[in-house]
Amino acid sequence: MNDDLQRRIQDALANPQNMGELANADSVGTVGNADCGEMLRLWVKFKEQNGRKVIDRATFQSFGCETAIAVASLATELIRGKTAEEALALKTEELAGELGPLPPMKIHCAQLVEGALRSALAPEKVEATPAASSNSPTLLDSFSKPKEGIKLTFLDEKK
Repeated sequence: MNDDLQRRIQDALANPQNMGELANADSVGTVGNADCGEMLRLWVKFKEQNGRKVIDRATFQSFGCETAIAVASLATELIRGKTAEEALALKTEELAGELGPLPPMKIHCAQLVEGALRSALAPEKVEATPAASSNSPTLLDSFSKPKEGIKLTFLDEKK
């Protein structure tokens, strides 16, 4: 990884945005990568704006490398104000935002974030997922004892 990318990742990690659970989220997506052991959960809260349902706030928790955390932090800012369809239309490389192009060995970090976003915003889940309460399990609890209604998706690295 080049020094410029490492600096941008460190800058994003110095002040990560939107980390932690989001009480009363409208949707929650969880994704894991069995090859590297990384897992990420994304909470999404919507609001009505100009007759459109847009993302008001998104937060995340991650068991992952610095790059995955940096991408998740940037992506949660990037999707704010977008509809679910607009957010789902973002390409993996767009989710990395100001980090710029990721080297091949780090593309899986952006794919992890994309997978969590898709898990949270899948059309059938956007309307049907009950809000996560503030007493919802921690990320670690959820992975060790998944609850009904939480979708855990393992990414296929071979794509």
